[in-house]
Amino acid sequence: MKRIGEHFQGWMYALFALVTLCVFFACVCLGSVSIPLRNTVRVIFDEVRGVPSDTALRLARSVIVPVRLPRVLCVALAGSSLALAGAAMQGLLKNPLADGSTLGVSSGASLGAVIAIAFGITFPKLPFAGTMVMAILFALLSLLIILGLAYRLDCSLSTNTIILIGVIFSMFASSVMSIIITFASEHIKSITFWTMGSLQGASYRNAAVLAATLLVCGTVLLLHARELNAFAVGEDNAREIGVNVRRVRLVVLITVSCLIGVCVSIGGTIGFVGLVTPHMVRMIVGPNHKRLLPASMFSGAVFLMLADLVARTLLNPRELPIGVVTSIVGAAVFVLIYYRSRRR
Repeated sequence: MKRIGEHFQGWMYALFALVTLCVFFACVCLGSVSIPLRNTVRVIFDEVRGVPSDTALRLARSVIVPVRLPRVLCVALAGSSLALAGAAMQGLLKNPLADGSTLGVSSGASLGAVIAIAFGITFPKLPFAGTMVMAILFALLSLLIILGLAYRLDCSLSTNTIILIGVIFSMFASSVMSIIITFASEHIKSITFWTMGSLQGASYRNAAVLAATLLVCGTVLLLHARELNAFAVGEDNAREIGVNVRRVRLVVLITVSCLIGVCVSIGGTIGFVGLVTPHMVRMIVGPNHKRLLPASMFSGAVFLMLADLVARTLLNPRELPIGVVTSIVGAAVFVLIYYRSRRR
């Protein structure tokens, strides 16, 4: 039976990977300028090998290599990160409404980025823009504040206390952002568009940062899949089987905060990916986090790539913020999931 389960799990991952790869190439091909799949594949492989493309592929290369390919890469990596963070948070907090933004870290990262945009904060000697640095710093600072307040109220750092402090902090951060937007009228357009989520202008450097973060943080979360299974049943059950509840909770919270901070710093506030995707995946692979976490990564990438494709093509030549698309689709899907679960 164990071999059968492992065999099925391997085929499942292969199927998820195949679907993700097909959606990836479709998103690179389609856009304001559609490029045939054959030409797209040739351009990408020529670029990987460092071989100059044919003259006939010059137009395709000018669209794919500097613009579309880095954007789709960033979208896929951000979707994987957000979905992984949401699945981990739902298991850790034993709350189906939880995702990475439940902690308030997403709001804190957004506040840091808004401050950088409004006041023109830059770090010329660093390889990354001021928006990214400020978002990551404020994400970690938000986590310290939330955990510090939660510890003062409840030394055991219970789930309900963390959620409550996270919601209150999110409201506070949103209020501060509103005040900043009020006094930074000259930047209001860029701030508003950024807070709705957008990966327009994403670069290979952004993709490298997202990939490195996902590799490190994803490995940490996958290694804690057994502990997350125990948390999903209950904290008391986790303690009984020898799980260090406080240590695991802190490790998962810090890891999720890093994922959320980097994603927000690059793509802005993109909602519902970490909330809806794990629910949909759970219906397919079940609640076991050893299968749920990897499947959520693939599904998050697919969901966000399709949302970005809709945002780029629906009102062409205008472009919708990707956060608007994910919110509309995610809200509808979540209502359907909630309705079906209530009927059961």
